[in-house]
Amino acid sequence: MVRHSKLLMCFALVLLGGCAMTSPNSGPFVGTHASGISTSNSTVSTGPESEGSNAAPPAAALQVVQLKTQKLQTVDLTAHADDVWDRIRTGFAIPNMTSPLVVEHEIWYQGHQESLRRAVERSSHYLYHVVEELEKRGLPTELALLPFVESDYNPMAYSRAHASGMWQFIPTTGKTYNLRQDWWHDERRDVIASTDAALNYLEMLYEMHGDWTLALASYNWGEGAVKRAIDRNAAANRPTDYLSLNMPEETRNYYPKLQALKNIIADPAAFGVILPRIDNQPYFVSVPSTRDIDVRTAAQLANMPIEDFKALNASFNRPLISASGASTLLLPADRVELFESNLQGHAEPLSTWMTYTAQRGERLDHVAAKFGMTVASLCDANSLSARARLRPGQALLVQRRSAPALVAAMAPAPTPRLQDKIVRASFTPPAQTRAPVAIYSVRRGDSLFSIAKHFGTSVDALRAQNGLDTTSLSLGQKLSVPATLGATLAATSAPAPARTQAH
Repeated sequence: MVRHSKLLMCFALVLLGGCAMTSPNSGPFVGTHASGISTSNSTVSTGPESEGSNAAPPAAALQVVQLKTQKLQTVDLTAHADDVWDRIRTGFAIPNMTSPLVVEHEIWYQGHQESLRRAVERSSHYLYHVVEELEKRGLPTELALLPFVESDYNPMAYSRAHASGMWQFIPTTGKTYNLRQDWWHDERRDVIASTDAALNYLEMLYEMHGDWTLALASYNWGEGAVKRAIDRNAAANRPTDYLSLNMPEETRNYYPKLQALKNIIADPAAFGVILPRIDNQPYFVSVPSTRDIDVRTAAQLANMPIEDFKALNASFNRPLISASGASTLLLPADRVELFESNLQGHAEPLSTWMTYTAQRGERLDHVAAKFGMTVASLCDANSLSARARLRPGQALLVQRRSAPALVAAMAPAPTPRLQDKIVRASFTPPAQTRAPVAIYSVRRGDSLFSIAKHFGTSVDALRAQNGLDTTSLSLGQKLSVPATLGATLAATSAPAPARTQAH
């Protein structure tokens, strides 16, 4: 019995010795951060005594590694994050992808840190909002990095495929997800609306595939294309995971690029990257817009550079923000009180723009001259080519002129007392700069072109002089024409200057 007891004790000692010699590398947390990110690209130091020598006692080395492993296991998910990066790391949930493509993109980002820095600087205005929306839905925070891949977090980004905004919606998908796209707005560039639409779309894609890498491939390539690629592999008894599918080059690199960013965000020091701090608080807030206001005026009231204002309010297509569209403005949280105070005390008009309806036969240069604008500025405000032809009834945004000038531009020609054909010429004194004029009565067959030619002037000059919105004329209509003695006599006695029918 004693002999059996000794044998049992020896056996127990052997078991205990084996446990003591087991490496902590067998533990579940080795090779990963608390967030689940692979650290295969970084080296875990075992202490200064290991440098240049393998003489460190195994027990000491094991003890150091054990301490590091223990540290990685203690993550308080309820603790308040210091900045947005901490929140993102804590919410990582998509299984890591290991691929040479991931390494290629890690190397690229390491070699283009200035580009990465600019993208991160842009993202600092929007990341808090995106992370907030992801957490509300319980979605993995890797998705907050997707706009880096899509647009470098640029809400004004526009691709050859006509994708727009930081989430890069094409027009049709934008309409499917209720993003307003009209003359005044393009919500594909709206930070709040496009983020909501993108997360709705991504949730749908994940429900379709049950795999985030395939959902993201569908976001880039289209769900139909990914499904067909999966079906082809399944029919051939081949794997249907992301790396096994036959994809276009852009899609093949799409998730590896996101994984590379994830690895860098998880451990920036391992890649020699310094991430600027992004405060864990809202950068912007929404302010209702109840009156028409110029983009420039809104920026001035908030004491912001206009480019910074546009970066937050990129969805507005025009220099005028129309209150009729139930618009909201996005302002930095620390500028809202100043904006509202300046708005309340602003005595001048908030807008220098108005809408104008193009008349039949009007050209861009006619409208520009009427409102004291250049053709270039008119085209820029209305997103038109300089060669564009105006349609009757087309809405145009034009500069609002002073009240007397606007009345003069829009009013019909004056009609003083007239005889049947001609009224005396009235000459202005030489000291005045205005040219002398005579009044001409339109006859059958007249046109602006024929009248202008007859009196040695141009159609544009006649229209400007008479405040005409159209080239149409009516019988008996009175027009001011250049008044020289010859012109006056011609107006009195000459036959109709043209053959075309007035209408």
